[in-house]
Amino acid sequence: MTDTDFPGIAKRRAEILSDLERLCDTAPTLVAVTKTQPDEALKEILATGHRVFGENLVQEAYQHWEDRKADYPDLELRLIGPLQSNKAEDAVRLFDVIETIDRPKLCRELAKAEEKTGLRRKYLIQVNTGEEPQKAGVSPDGVESLLQTAREAALDVVGLMCIPPVEEPAGPHFALLARIAGRLGLEQLSMGMSSDYETGAQFGATHVRIGTALFGPRDNSA
Repeated sequence: MTDTDFPGIAKRRAEILSDLERLCDTAPTLVAVTKTQPDEALKEILATGHRVFGENLVQEAYQHWEDRKADYPDLELRLIGPLQSNKAEDAVRLFDVIETIDRPKLCRELAKAEEKTGLRRKYLIQVNTGEEPQKAGVSPDGVESLLQTAREAALDVVGLMCIPPVEEPAGPHFALLARIAGRLGLEQLSMGMSSDYETGAQFGATHVRIGTALFGPRDNSA
């Protein structure tokens, strides 16, 4: 359930885009995070012309987008939540970009899925910049090795993604991610969410993942 204010979505989207343009010369792409959002919210934001969306769960993403993809051929769907290896094929069939590769086994399963489906996707490595044990992502020291594994599996890795620890300033984590990406020649930086997207933009994000600031707070009472 959500407390989505449908008429306000277009206004909030315009305000966020204006913020991003103000903060940097090249504004990052706004990835609208549609986790738990009802059909009315999706219809409202699609009506604004928005076409780049992020989803946390493969199954929910199918519910949201499987039937809509034919009507919106310019959609870009990005998986931004952890991916189980046994869902690799489902993810490859639906998503254009998978932002959360974080282990060799997943790389191998995604490569098998690409071969089986004949589809080629783009990938980001999720980096656990805070090295939090409860959080997905490879440690900063492990990024280069995982990138090599992914490339050996013929995956098209184009960037890095991170979620900083909630109790720490985001800036140092974004700076670390940008340094690693620069050293490895990776172009995309997915960093910044509703509470810190402005910081992400200032540190060079190419994509920011925004849900609450766009759709309103989620109602977790149900």
